[in-house]
Amino acid sequence: MCASGRAVLPAELNCFSELAHTHRLPDSRLFYEDHKFHTNMQMLRNRDGLGPPLKRGMERFAARQTGRLPFLRSSNLMEHVLTGRLEDISFEDVLSQPQHDEHLHQPHIIVERAMGISL
Repeated sequence: MCASGRAVLPAELNCFSELAHTHRLPDSRLFYEDHKFHTNMQMLRNRDGLGPPLKRGMERFAARQTGRLPFLRSSNLMEHVLTGRLEDISFEDVLSQPQHDEHLHQPHIIVERAMGISL
């Protein structure tokens, strides 16, 4: 029975969205670094008070705000140094996603598009 009260087979498309179950492992993997950072900041707050976690949080916020020109990809080096991930080699470093591939575009066209002055 679906939530609508009528009996349908589980393979039917109209009931699939109600029966679909998403596994929590991909979500856990996506938020692992943030969860680890917040846990470390909580332990630092319990040990040293409120000042050091606030300072580290502000440094991380400032590192995220620093950017490059629109046609250059950022390596997030400053954030990796602050979080201690600089020396870690992960799957994304070796077999990266297609949007992180190195490719050359015409810088003037991309900057004009980012500024909203392209035709």
